[in-house]
Amino acid sequence: MARRPVRNWPVLVLLLAVSLAATVVPLPDWLEPLRPNFVALTVLWLCLLSIRTTGLLMAWGSGLAIDALHGMLLGQNALALVVIAYIALKMRLRIRAFPILHQSAVIFGLLLLNEFILFWIDGIAGFPVTTWARWLPVLTGAACWPLMTGLYSRLAIRA
Repeated sequence: MARRPVRNWPVLVLLLAVSLAATVVPLPDWLEPLRPNFVALTVLWLCLLSIRTTGLLMAWGSGLAIDALHGMLLGQNALALVVIAYIALKMRLRIRAFPILHQSAVIFGLLLLNEFILFWIDGIAGFPVTTWARWLPVLTGAACWPLMTGLYSRLAIRA
């Protein structure tokens, strides 16, 4: 992972826009449950680069954009993303010191917390409890973390 913060705002906006687009691109029905939460992974990567001033703001704005794109309860994803971004910001120096596979385990825990918050809010709002396939993006997101980190680090170094 790149050890210097990204200060090129167009690159940050582009990364978030691409991750938002990746969440709404249609996939075949059998592949849809395996789609990782690209926005959460991008926000976590930005938080681990110590973007202190904008990490929580980007998490909130990205969460609101996901809610609007998917037609969900407004603020649901925003709250979940802010919670995991806050934890990532608080623990960023420890997480960055881990090898990439250990980072994937931490990211797995943060994505699990994100999905649990969404599950909890759905339950409070009275939406029906979904199947176990709801938790598959947590596994695929943790598996994609090394690839996304490598890709984002290359983009950040060039920027």
